[in-house]
Amino acid sequence: MSQVPTRSFVQRLSAAATARADAQWAWNWAAQGRCANQDPDALFGEGSQQRLAKVVCERCPVIAECLADALDNRTPFGVWGGMTERERRALLRTCPDVPSWSAVLQGMRAGDAGPVRVTQGAGTAGTS
Repeated sequence: MSQVPTRSFVQRLSAAATARADAQWAWNWAAQGRCANQDPDALFGEGSQQRLAKVVCERCPVIAECLADALDNRTPFGVWGGMTERERRALLRTCPDVPSWSAVLQGMRAGDAGPVRVTQGAGTAGTS
């Protein structure tokens, strides 16, 4: 079983998955993002620019869809789904057996942990 090194990963996955708990999965999510009408270059900065980009993601209605797309496609650059490229790489390294992050985040939204188990209080996620 892989372990995610920090509680922030689990918190971000949980927050992304449940951001629209009452809504269906948005397959055509890109136009619905809070960043859709913003300067695209703002999502591809470094340092403090990344922190600002992540703030835009915080209340985005399609954060889970965005994050799942970036993880499933191994998007190498930019802030997607509230995570930087470094954070996404770390998550992919710690959970290498996840075949579909879309399925994982959809399952979490529906209340089913799916192939990634989130352990409350421990701050870890692992593949089953």
